[in-house]
Amino acid sequence: MVLSFAHTSENLEVYEYALFIGLGGLWYLLLSTLWYQLNPKAQTEQTLNETFLLTADFLDIRRQLIGDQPDRESLQTQLMTLQSALTEHHETLREILILSRKSSGKSNYQSRRLLVFVQLVDILETAIANPVNYDKMDVLFGKYPELKTDFQKLILELSYQLRSIAKNINKSKLFPSNKVLSDALQTLENDILKFKNENHIEDYERYLMLQNLLDYQKKQFEKLKKIKWLLGNPELSSDDFIKNDKLKRFIGSQDYDPKLILTNLSFRSTIFRHSLRLAVAVMLGYGIGLFFDFQNPYWIILTVIVIMRPSYGLTKTRSKDRMIGTLIGAALASGLVFLIFDPYVYGALGVLSLVIAFSMVQKNYKASATFITLSVIFIYAILQPDILKVIQFRVIDTLIGATLSYMAMRWLWPAWSFMEIGDAIKDSLKGNTAFFKSINTFYQKKGAVPTSLKVNRKEAFLQMSNLSSAFQRMAQEPESKQNHIDDIYELVVINHSFLSSLASLSSYIQNHPTTEASDDFILISDKINNNLDKVCTQLNAINFEDPRTNSSIYKPEPFDFPFNRIANDTISQTDSERTHREAHLVWEQLYWLFSLSEKMLKLTSKFKIN
Repeated sequence: MVLSFAHTSENLEVYEYALFIGLGGLWYLLLSTLWYQLNPKAQTEQTLNETFLLTADFLDIRRQLIGDQPDRESLQTQLMTLQSALTEHHETLREILILSRKSSGKSNYQSRRLLVFVQLVDILETAIANPVNYDKMDVLFGKYPELKTDFQKLILELSYQLRSIAKNINKSKLFPSNKVLSDALQTLENDILKFKNENHIEDYERYLMLQNLLDYQKKQFEKLKKIKWLLGNPELSSDDFIKNDKLKRFIGSQDYDPKLILTNLSFRSTIFRHSLRLAVAVMLGYGIGLFFDFQNPYWIILTVIVIMRPSYGLTKTRSKDRMIGTLIGAALASGLVFLIFDPYVYGALGVLSLVIAFSMVQKNYKASATFITLSVIFIYAILQPDILKVIQFRVIDTLIGATLSYMAMRWLWPAWSFMEIGDAIKDSLKGNTAFFKSINTFYQKKGAVPTSLKVNRKEAFLQMSNLSSAFQRMAQEPESKQNHIDDIYELVVINHSFLSSLASLSSYIQNHPTTEASDDFILISDKINNNLDKVCTQLNAINFEDPRTNSSIYKPEPFDFPFNRIANDTISQTDSERTHREAHLVWEQLYWLFSLSEKMLKLTSKFKIN
């Protein structure tokens, strides 16, 4: 579209011009398909490598959270951001590994990578589940700092080994030895036994908590060992493969219903607003370029199209980065054109700058804009002798395009995040509710872990990632547009804590034999479900665009449930330590889930309803 504004063809008909542009697209499709055939593993390896590194970063921040921390809120915010990035990478890997397997059939390479991916997903869930109640952890580790050191050393080594695997993903002989982790686990286990032997019975609950945390770390070690084994190219039997009928449930089908177009032809749709805003900004930019007789007015259009995004925060950031990058690139190019006069050197530098620019566009947009500017200027230096004039107009056009993008995003049919944050909260809560019901059903019925539980787990993590991203967009918007931001932030944190607690329950009951579900378990589970249903009902009626709040204070129905007494009674009725650990973890998590559901009820009652 931009090229059609750049060059008015006098020798070609419109259909001929369109045909040539279409042929260019087909050529690029052919080239990319050929490259994929030559190197089909590239995308899988790159995404898997990034997932390893993000998982290592996630574990490292969990390590920092252990013990009393003055900046814990900042670390938890980083954790939510990392979790969102990991969830996105997991979705990409699902599509790459599952869809390619469906289209090309089973292969040892794809099957091994799929099994590695499954281990990475489990590592994330286990990490989120460990620990949840930081207040208790702070008290315990404050009194016994050697235990904190043991856990931190162990998690640090897990993080280091994940990074090492990412660096040498196809060189299994360079993977670090398991002995370091084995020794760290043995030291931790000895210190926990020493804690048990030296302390009185009143610290038995703390001992159970430490044992559960140790179990989680052992599970992480087992998953890491399995990853190393899988990347060592073992021969897999048919039993090792994951069945296709299970895999396809993890991939959502694209909806191509024509009604979607009609649904989005409305000012209620943020995409419609963005499309209209983009079209108007493009026409304004081109009109300014023609009116002032700029050398290349289509550069303004190109800048607007590249910068503008549906999100205000991202558009603002890209506008600033584009301006700074263009100015830096123009300054560098101005210096180089006075030193270099060879058109062949200009061509080489132009190609090199373009390659660097596109390689950095996802990682550092400011640097990418710098090299794009260098590339454009060097290429034009071959075509036009007055290169300083080209640099001047390049800077002016970019500044106009960036300014137009920001102004249009700010004042032209804006779509602020508070208009859609309610839907993100509801979707996250629905995902958590479905996950909790799957856990509840599995705990009562036992047997093999149903695929539905894993699918609901995936959906809960995905919706939590979407909610975190929606809130981050809201936090980047003007303060006047951040309706109820403190309460919404609290809802986001509660949903994240709820998912962490569910992950803890899910991980435990999938990896340990459990006792029969008691009537008390069913009673409190039903109560939590009822609370979640009430919160969903309230969310459906809330008008987040109304900045006012209710003056009345929500008072929950009296429900005095003896969580601690039930856990203690279960522990006193048997000598089995395994049963004690189950009772401690399950009832602690149920108490935590119930408390969070009550907090959500209280929070959502503050908002005005439609």
